[in-house]
Amino acid sequence: MRRLPTPPDWLTHPLRGVRALRGPVPWAAVVRGALGVGPVVAVGVASGHMSFGMLAGLGAMFAHINDRPATRATRAVRIGLPALAGAAGLLTGAWLGTLGLGIWIALALAPVGLVSGAISAVGPVCSSAGVQLMVLAVVGAGMPLPVSPPGRAGLLLIGAAWVIAMAALLPRAIPARQSAPSGEREAVAAVYDALAGLMTAVGSDGGQAARRRLTAAYDAAYEALYAHRLPLHRLDGEERRLRDRLAVAGALSEGVLTLLWENEPVPDRIARTPAQLARSVRTGLPPGRLPAPVPDTAGNVAMHRAVLLAARVFDGEPAPPVGAVVPGHRQRLRRALGPAGREYAARVALCVGVSTALAQRLPGAHWYWLPATAAFLVKPDMGPLVSRALSRALGTAVGVAVFGALATLLAPGAVWPVVVAAVCSALIPVSVRHFALQTAVLTPLLLALVHLGGDTDPGFTRLTDTLLACGVVLAAGALPGLGGPRAQVSVRLSLAVRATRDHLDRVLTAEAPYATRLRLRREAYRALADARRAVEVASAEHPPFGRDLAAWAPVVFALEEIVDAATACGVRLDQGAPQPEPALAARLRAALSDLADAVAARRPPTDLVLPAGAAVGDCATLADVTAGLHRVRDLAPG
Repeated sequence: MRRLPTPPDWLTHPLRGVRALRGPVPWAAVVRGALGVGPVVAVGVASGHMSFGMLAGLGAMFAHINDRPATRATRAVRIGLPALAGAAGLLTGAWLGTLGLGIWIALALAPVGLVSGAISAVGPVCSSAGVQLMVLAVVGAGMPLPVSPPGRAGLLLIGAAWVIAMAALLPRAIPARQSAPSGEREAVAAVYDALAGLMTAVGSDGGQAARRRLTAAYDAAYEALYAHRLPLHRLDGEERRLRDRLAVAGALSEGVLTLLWENEPVPDRIARTPAQLARSVRTGLPPGRLPAPVPDTAGNVAMHRAVLLAARVFDGEPAPPVGAVVPGHRQRLRRALGPAGREYAARVALCVGVSTALAQRLPGAHWYWLPATAAFLVKPDMGPLVSRALSRALGTAVGVAVFGALATLLAPGAVWPVVVAAVCSALIPVSVRHFALQTAVLTPLLLALVHLGGDTDPGFTRLTDTLLACGVVLAAGALPGLGGPRAQVSVRLSLAVRATRDHLDRVLTAEAPYATRLRLRREAYRALADARRAVEVASAEHPPFGRDLAAWAPVVFALEEIVDAATACGVRLDQGAPQPEPALAARLRAALSDLADAVAARRPPTDLVLPAGAAVGDCATLADVTAGLHRVRDLAPG
């Protein structure tokens, strides 16, 4: 069996991030950063209300952190939802600060940590919302300001709204080239580019890697066209066309995946078809004549039909309806209240509570830095725990040294902190590529803001607080049952196995609508991509933080091959292959359910009862499904 590449070591992982800094500079985001924090802080300083400028600058800073590459329709939600959560946290923390709880503030903030952790398990945008809720609750409780709690929340929202307004107005003030495609069009075109790469890789060792790149492109396209929509959002003509073309890409991908299972190279003439469609999506011009394969195998028949469908849809005909792979409200609630949400919520509450109690025992009036750092550091989607702790300590040391040197060399006043805030804000879009660099940029920015708010400590005590926060989070990461690497792997992998089972179940059900099968296939690949990322992050941890979890990587690979085989089985059944016996289908579903339960319970699935390979002759691809299940059982670590 082909194995995955060895995950990076826990010490080389930060170096891999440094190499990622070589990408192009996002100049549009840099301009938005330069015009974001600096102006709102300068307005507050010029008007004599430094606290107002500090709070608005804090909102603009968080908005710039969340201002990642996105479409215009999704940017408002990506920035606005975390900003609303941060305003709620600041309001709650400021109200708790007025109660004078002293050491008991640690217990008062623990419920906020539970809510923050549960929200963070829902998805990337909710993860940003959860961390802002927690961090700003701590800041609101620990930073004394001459502003009422509602006023603090309102000023924070003003800073975020300023960034959203700039993101909407700057493209109009500085028109881009007319040939540049919109974010939605580029996302859909990237799917066709990935399809072209997969067709080129069919029959070679790079097929599975190309299929994973296709999954990532699909995730980005569905997020751009379906997720993070404002209420009462109405589709325009272009968005409908792009959704139709994304649906066509789903039909093409089913044919390509069947070709991948057949492992027969695709002629170059046929492999160029997705590239023609990608060019048509970007330019809006007709794709021209589309080469289609001779329908002599199951994969070629599926590709032939998909190319004909693409020709009709790109000519203006509506595509068959296909459900979008975006989580609904019930699914989001299950994620928040499920094992991942509960364990991570307990971990956040514990780290913030212990950090707050520890900070209350230390000298100094401004105790909020230590628990706020812990709330940032505990986030599992920022890389391996040990790696991000080292990166946080290193970045904080550099940032504190820079700010301390500026405070010593420059004359007292409010001008130079505004300049520091503006420069660091402009560097945020580049710094998000690596956690240490992001910390080194955000530390002087935060110190400049709190300096304007009345905390004139040059920042060296912040380094001590950061090191203590790193120790608390590392200690919590070693405790069982608190959403550590093992919990992340077991939850993500069990969800992936259940999604694989649901897809296979629909494939083996003759009455299943094609749109449902396509949606479930996308959910299975997306869940497996999440499981793969969880395994990669966990396997890069240093013992006892889960280095042995790298053994799950071949299991994920085997599950991906099971979904490939199930896709090919569905295509063959569509073309008249005999339906498998109901008893066989039931045994395969039961085996996948037992596997999901074993992974969720964190016990080795060595006792799974699987059907023999000879029992699957009525659908040849089911032999690969059964063989994949045998590999999963044999490869799963004990």
